[in-house]
Amino acid sequence: MKFMTNEWLKAAKYDMLAIETMKENTLLTTIIAFHAQQCIEKSFKAILVEKNERIPKVHGLVALYAKVSVAFDTDYNLDIFKTFDELYIEARYPGEMGLLPNGAPSPEEAKEFAKIAHDIFSQVQTIVGSDA
Repeated sequence: MKFMTNEWLKAAKYDMLAIETMKENTLLTTIIAFHAQQCIEKSFKAILVEKNERIPKVHGLVALYAKVSVAFDTDYNLDIFKTFDELYIEARYPGEMGLLPNGAPSPEEAKEFAKIAHDIFSQVQTIVGSDA
């Protein structure tokens, strides 16, 4: 595994650690969703680095997944990545703060986002041969 692949995975792992630290705090669902998006984005970019592909200057998971989807055994529904993309944009600025159409993610939604991020992170570790 390449050095920079490992660096992307370490950064993704830090997002997972942030999620783990916050996951029981129901006031932080937007922040959990933000870190879940970040973990997935960095995991996807680790695959691109490992495959000697250029990392596009985008943050959208739909676009990144299109570039790495063949590496996965699981076929992910693009709707979840669209939701992450919406949350990512909104979570960075006051006012909207990572809101879904019905408001902030519920604690259950935040747990689901965390689970998806964990699943993808774990699969990417396997794909690139890491235990970061």
